[in-house]
Amino acid sequence: MNPLTVNNLSLFLAFALVLIAVVISAKEKLNLSKDIFFSILRAIVQLIIVGYLLKYIFQVDNNLLTLGMSLFIVLNAAWNAHKRNPARNKKYIHSLAAIFISTSITLGVLILSGAIKFVPSQIVPITGMIASNSMIAIGLCYRGLNTQFHDLRQQTLEKLALGASIKLASKPLLQQSIKTAMQPTIDSAKTVGLVSLPGMMSGLIFAGLDPVHAIKYQIMVTFMLLSATSLGSIIAGYFAYKNYFNSDHQLTL
Repeated sequence: MNPLTVNNLSLFLAFALVLIAVVISAKEKLNLSKDIFFSILRAIVQLIIVGYLLKYIFQVDNNLLTLGMSLFIVLNAAWNAHKRNPARNKKYIHSLAAIFISTSITLGVLILSGAIKFVPSQIVPITGMIASNSMIAIGLCYRGLNTQFHDLRQQTLEKLALGASIKLASKPLLQQSIKTAMQPTIDSAKTVGLVSLPGMMSGLIFAGLDPVHAIKYQIMVTFMLLSATSLGSIIAGYFAYKNYFNSDHQLTL
């Protein structure tokens, strides 16, 4: 099988598809044209820089450099998750702990089981996949928690007035927020292969790998993402709900 090739003409024609979104935005007065062009420009610059950086890291094949790149991914994912938290008293360390723990545990199990090897060409991309999905789940958990506290403020106050601890008063809100955070990953797992052919599986098939072997890798990725999103959202949620209370255990919105 010939490897997939993308030339400048292919990129130009693919960029023409972006113009469809721009036209729709202009016609419907969505005011998204500037954001679309900015996001495209940023993506191009970031991908070019990362592409050359990964090429260097793969060639050097140094364990410390691999760990450094993986840590950079985790730190950046944690910062983006932190920014998505609407809570007033949010703390970056909470997002960092959630993503670091979920990524480390998932990655550690994969390495110890022999599913992947500790080489940069495998560790760095897998770390990116785990951290990015955990970041999205944590962001959804944060938003869900904020919405729940505002919508169910009176019920929470009543529970506190009756002597409930902040953990007990917040438990139903926390459970719903974690469920909301995990739902996209669960829905994706339900439809994988039937509706979508995910990136790793498609990439391996493009590279010429037997589809059956590509499916095994995709099953591993599905397990991996379910683990990371569940761990990340649970850890972040149990940290974040405390941000809505002061030192006297009073609800502050």
